[in-house]
Amino acid sequence: MAAVRDQFAGNENTDVVIVTFTDPDTLSLYDKSSQYGLPIVIDPDRSAYRAFGLESGSFGDIWGLATIERYIEIFRTDGFKNLKRPVEDTRQLGGDFVIDPSGKVVYGHWSKGPADRPDVADLAAAIDAVERT
Repeated sequence: MAAVRDQFAGNENTDVVIVTFTDPDTLSLYDKSSQYGLPIVIDPDRSAYRAFGLESGSFGDIWGLATIERYIEIFRTDGFKNLKRPVEDTRQLGGDFVIDPSGKVVYGHWSKGPADRPDVADLAAAIDAVERT
């Protein structure tokens, strides 16, 4: 996962953070396993999620083909050893945003399901564009 962190390494005037609504104990386990190397902020009441228009997904959004394929990939790699009962709202959809210094959202990706993430290169390009302004 160092590649994710490295994509943002050259941007001295930009902070990249992960925002989650999970509890601190679960976050600690996630942070150790993810190895993103990025700061993580907890939004327990999901006010940031609401402010960015991030909604709850339907059953089909959450358990679509992309999600099932991702779980198959995880099970092939890790087996069932890390499988745990969810403690958060599994229907909450996420997103990825780049915000310029004035507070304007200059890039937004509103996920349509848990496996729907933007390409890291697209995020890095959006950050670079803000850095150049």
